[in-house]
Amino acid sequence: MPDVKEKSETNGKQFLQDAFALEQQLLGVKLKFSNESITHSASKGDVNESHFIGVLRRYLPNRYAVDRGIAIDSTGATSDQLDVVIYDRQYTPVLLDQESHRYIPAEAIYCVLEAKPSISRATLDYAGDKLASVRSLVRTSVPIVHSDATHPPKELFDIIGGIVATDVSWVEGFQSEAFSQAISDFIEQRQLDCGLAVEGGSFDFFDGQMIVGAENNGLIFFLFRLLQRLQGLGTVPAVDWSAYAAAISKPAE
Repeated sequence: MPDVKEKSETNGKQFLQDAFALEQQLLGVKLKFSNESITHSASKGDVNESHFIGVLRRYLPNRYAVDRGIAIDSTGATSDQLDVVIYDRQYTPVLLDQESHRYIPAEAIYCVLEAKPSISRATLDYAGDKLASVRSLVRTSVPIVHSDATHPPKELFDIIGGIVATDVSWVEGFQSEAFSQAISDFIEQRQLDCGLAVEGGSFDFFDGQMIVGAENNGLIFFLFRLLQRLQGLGTVPAVDWSAYAAAISKPAE
């Protein structure tokens, strides 16, 4: 067996590719274990979501929280149940937190990912509907006071939306014409910005056109591309808590 230290010094790129490929294989084994050993479909889904959440927590900086949850806005409207939410916990609290159930203010959300066994036309449709349920919510933004200076309200950014799964149903994967045609149907609030199939690579539209990651290192390519996109968003808007307070103080109709 070649010395790992020697490999990193003589062929650093190969060292990185091999090491991150093993990380992907490890995730694949965990997903395979749950898929082939858990008989209850809902429990299986929960376990697989936890595997994806765990990987994201390891690679994202601490300023980003990663959980399941439901988005909520200042009018009291809520999203569908969301499998994986990347959101701010530095400036924004979760609401009505009960064990593993939480409402996440829409203003705090950076990204929503739907977790499925496979990426297909049907699961893309399902993910698109979930994303629309979040993106349709009201988000507030108020001026920010920092270092004794008041900054104008932060412009609302587009919430990132995507899908993660074990595999992809198209034979030629994300490179296929059939997938390109299918994904192009998802626009506006149902737009899918990125996706990962642990056994099929990754894709994203962060640069305005579809970029496909290598199949053997799709996981880390997906994570690094997502990290870059999150960096570009900066911080979330400051929540107008008076809007939430107003909803509480007014009598219900």
